[in-house]
Amino acid sequence: MAQQRMLQFVTVSKEMPEKRAATVRAQDFNEIYREYAEAKAEEQAGRCSQCGVPYCQSHCPLHNNIPDWLRMTAEGRVQEAYEISQATNTFPEICGRICPQDRLCEGNCVIEQSGHGTVTIGAIEKFITDTAWDNGWVKPIKPARERTESVGIIGAGPGGLAAADHLRRQGLQVTVYDRYDRAGGLLTYGIPGFKLEKDVVMQRIKQLEDGGVQFVLNCNVGEDITFDAIRGKHDAVIIATGVYKSRDLGGPNATATGIVRAIDYLTASNRKSFGDDVPEYDSGELNAEGKRVVVIGGGDTAMDCVRTAIRQGAQSVKCLYRRDRANMPGSQREVANAEEEGVDFVWLTAPKGFTAGDAVEGVLVQQMRLGAPDATGRQSSEIIEGADYVEDADLVIKALGFEPEELPKLWGVDGLDVTRWGTVKADFRSHATSLPGVFAVGDIVRGASLVVWAIRDGREAADSILDYLAEAQSVAAE
Repeated sequence: MAQQRMLQFVTVSKEMPEKRAATVRAQDFNEIYREYAEAKAEEQAGRCSQCGVPYCQSHCPLHNNIPDWLRMTAEGRVQEAYEISQATNTFPEICGRICPQDRLCEGNCVIEQSGHGTVTIGAIEKFITDTAWDNGWVKPIKPARERTESVGIIGAGPGGLAAADHLRRQGLQVTVYDRYDRAGGLLTYGIPGFKLEKDVVMQRIKQLEDGGVQFVLNCNVGEDITFDAIRGKHDAVIIATGVYKSRDLGGPNATATGIVRAIDYLTASNRKSFGDDVPEYDSGELNAEGKRVVVIGGGDTAMDCVRTAIRQGAQSVKCLYRRDRANMPGSQREVANAEEEGVDFVWLTAPKGFTAGDAVEGVLVQQMRLGAPDATGRQSSEIIEGADYVEDADLVIKALGFEPEELPKLWGVDGLDVTRWGTVKADFRSHATSLPGVFAVGDIVRGASLVVWAIRDGREAADSILDYLAEAQSVAAE
């Protein structure tokens, strides 16, 4: 019935005069969509086989109790489903939107593996938490008692925010420092709004603020405040900076106008969606409208860039990747979405430079083939000699991944051990670093990874800090 109403609504609104249709859409769509979403969620949740070995749960980094909240949803017990969902996940409405479920829970659903199509776990998780917000089931942060100990968190991305939530609920005083003017990290400025609506992120940040978490924004550690000063102000510190240093490209004309970093391009687009004044967007420097766009890279950031360019009205959008589709690191679901939207994927191609006059005019492309597998079993890419050509472009976006900044040098701190890749060394269970009372979580430890892993790290580090502070109190009492 709900699906019939939705189809009827779409048909009728298309046949109405535009002004009347807009009024009807504004009045009726939300109501009809809620009914439709609830029916679809119950239908999909009811497909769960409640198997004896829930691979969906074991392949979720947070080990969410997916079978139980699916059963609750199928029975119409959505509030109970939400209580189970939020018990293990600080931000289920965010994970439901942006987790690569095809590589995690849904990809390991036994129904999917038997060829009957997966249960749409991510969409149900989103529905459950959106319903919880709409109905006031998401409770404010109200610690049972206030504690005097304080924790400083450097970085307001998913790892830092998850830790802040967990610690504040235990009554600790929490201050989050971040270089941007809004909290959220890549949730706010890196992920496009069509994948993660910004009001969804902002409502969680407001919940943290209302719950007593202090945010110090526009704050660059090492410039506006020293790392030692943060350590001196707090009983424990979490490093949750993420990785923002973009991998670069060389070759002829690599610095030509019109060759931009993915993070700059996506940040400009997201700032514009907030209503900010963005001169680089308005001038066309970071705007794909009317341009021939080439995105270089094969990860999820590349997919965000190509799909953003389509929405900005690019003349054409091509994605160059040096391996084939099967070896692409990004989500296959994202690739399929991009193809449906008109993106042209040019497999087995890599840039060797650029052609340019006053600005970039094209990408010098060398064609590749797959060779022998490397140590991980992944086939390496090899250059096909004499098969070069030029891919015309007015805007080239480099989406080659991110690397860690040199934090010890940037912050002027001694004794913070890092790996040979520049990531912070931290115990994989406690997340403790080489500095007493300092912990590290998320991409700055793992390298560029998933939001869900950062959330897990943040929750685990918060528990470790509670143990660390309890031990310190015990020692002081002796």
